[in-house]
Amino acid sequence: MEINKNIVKKISEFVLLALIIYFMKDLFNLILFTFLFSYIIYNLQKFIVNKIPVHKSIVTIFLYIIIIGLISFFICKYVPEIIKEIQIIFKEISTITFSDRWAVYVNSLIEKIDIAKSYDKFMNTILSVGKNLVQGSLNVFIALMLSMFFVLEKEKIVKFVHKFKISKISCVYNYFEYFGTNFLNSFAKVIQAQFLIALANTFLSVLFLWIMNFPQLMGLGSMIFILSFIPVAGTVISLIPLCLIAFNIGGLIKVVSVIIMIALIHCLESYILNPKLMSDKTSLPIFFIFIILIVGKHFMGVWGLLLGIPLFIFILDILDVKISDESKKVNLKL
Repeated sequence: MEINKNIVKKISEFVLLALIIYFMKDLFNLILFTFLFSYIIYNLQKFIVNKIPVHKSIVTIFLYIIIIGLISFFICKYVPEIIKEIQIIFKEISTITFSDRWAVYVNSLIEKIDIAKSYDKFMNTILSVGKNLVQGSLNVFIALMLSMFFVLEKEKIVKFVHKFKISKISCVYNYFEYFGTNFLNSFAKVIQAQFLIALANTFLSVLFLWIMNFPQLMGLGSMIFILSFIPVAGTVISLIPLCLIAFNIGGLIKVVSVIIMIALIHCLESYILNPKLMSDKTSLPIFFIFIILIVGKHFMGVWGLLLGIPLFIFILDILDVKISDESKKVNLKL
């Protein structure tokens, strides 16, 4: 009878976890960006305060000013250049002339295309991309604000949350506190690994860009580092300005070189650095890391590459499967 109760309890926990993930799927971006900013800023603040005798609030506000300044600099500096490069590319495409032989093929191809239908698809794509960019920018802004308030008022938040420990729902609080702490600790390990991956990705990218005589390496390096925290999608986003700049300074050959560079670095990140670092941080075998990354990507998209491993470790905790004592030593102090 006791075994049946445990089975029912475990199944209920899995169902509850699945429901929480399902109902919060639309908030994944906001939640993850908030956690990323909070974790990085808090640890930077802690490091600086330990080295320099400055009040934590001053350090926190200073760090956020730097982040907002970098984002503003990127928008003011690179967005106009990207628009300018796109205009140049369209002008060059419009001046392309074909020989009589190729003109026949081009004209026959144009005649087969449904212009009205293609235009509608193109406009829908543009609107969808624009909507995603606006929503993404809004999520980043809200996440910055939430993380700033969280870091500034961490002690107050902790005291407030701990009041539930002596409330009428203390049993529920204790349950979620245990599993929530383990999940956050696991997620923190993933972020630590992702930070190292971002450093390696940025170093290799800047090195190759320097070899290819790219301008403004400092700004491009900052952009690549920040976008490296967004799995897969960050690589695609960084590829757009890099390809535009490459086309301007070296034409199609330079664009192909950039695409090959990004593909090689992405393969190195996905198949060597990511599994190895994640395995070292979580004490899971590399084989399981690969499987978790593949399954997480399939069910949760690009964020599954970050959430998959913490969720797997969370499930192991529910099943009372102990990976190793070493995995419990990391303590997330957020």
